[in-house]
Amino acid sequence: MTTERRRGGERLGIFGGTFDPPHVGHLVSAVNVRHELALDRVLLVVNNLPWQKSGTRAISAADDRFRMVEAALADVDGLEASRLEIDAGGPSYTADTLATLLAEDPARELFVILGADAAAGLLSWERCAEVRDGSTVVVVERPGAPPAVAPEGWRWTRVEVPNVDVSSTDLRARAVDGRPLDYLVTREVIDWIQARRLYRGDA
Repeated sequence: MTTERRRGGERLGIFGGTFDPPHVGHLVSAVNVRHELALDRVLLVVNNLPWQKSGTRAISAADDRFRMVEAALADVDGLEASRLEIDAGGPSYTADTLATLLAEDPARELFVILGADAAAGLLSWERCAEVRDGSTVVVVERPGAPPAVAPEGWRWTRVEVPNVDVSSTDLRARAVDGRPLDYLVTREVIDWIQARRLYRGDA
């Protein structure tokens, strides 16, 4: 389904994630979605407690993850790091984030940006009906990938972005092994990882 301007206010992208660490794939996705959909801004919203990953692995401190995102976006026009979910505390749910952003400005038009894997599990999200009613879902897809199927009744659009094959899981493993992270994350993120001695012993 194509997007339509519903409120006439700010067109705001919400790209939530653990960002442990943030990498060039996140940046490529955010920049391309902003361009394709003519968004005013894209917020990279750092999860406080990502409920879907709870208990699956050790997660870096929320402030470290926010500082890395902030550093990565320092010179990127239209992209901003957001600690909205960190400041809210507790588990991070997109429905709560959308409610907060609309309470700040009811005229906003919100776009939830996510990958195809996350899109496939959308109906399992906490209060997913509120996400459906409060936003347009933007699915980031790689060239040649089969299109994600929109659930009934959702505002839904797709944006194809360059295939940057990098994952936070691999980056953490590289950090543990002492392999280079150059060109996979920004120099500022590498500096933060080294200064804070992140991912030591966490593969």
